[in-house]
Amino acid sequence: MSFFLVFLAIVLIGATALIGTDIGAGMLRRKRARAPLAKDGFNDGFDEPVASLPPVLLPDDATPADVDHVRFALGLRGYRMDQVDQVLDDLRDQLAAKNAEIDSLRGQLRASAGQPAAGERT
Repeated sequence: MSFFLVFLAIVLIGATALIGTDIGAGMLRRKRARAPLAKDGFNDGFDEPVASLPPVLLPDDATPADVDHVRFALGLRGYRMDQVDQVLDDLRDQLAAKNAEIDSLRGQLRASAGQPAAGERT
């Protein structure tokens, strides 16, 4: 009886070790179709996340209150990275557009400050 339990323990440890390696993981899940060192990045061995949840979107003209109300879905080890990346990309684009508008308005203000007003004499 003890020989059988030792044999069962060895088999269970071996199966657990096999599943934990890339060999066992490749048997249990679908591999990506791209090469390990493709041009678009390093293959880390994880599949791309499935977009089963609706995307988290911000309005085109986000306010601080909109950012306060953003909630992300929880994944296995924290927030869903694809949702966080999308929101951060949207915020980056909106900030860049607002900075460009501020710079153009400042340029117009400087140009109009250098010219005399219509009713003024030089």
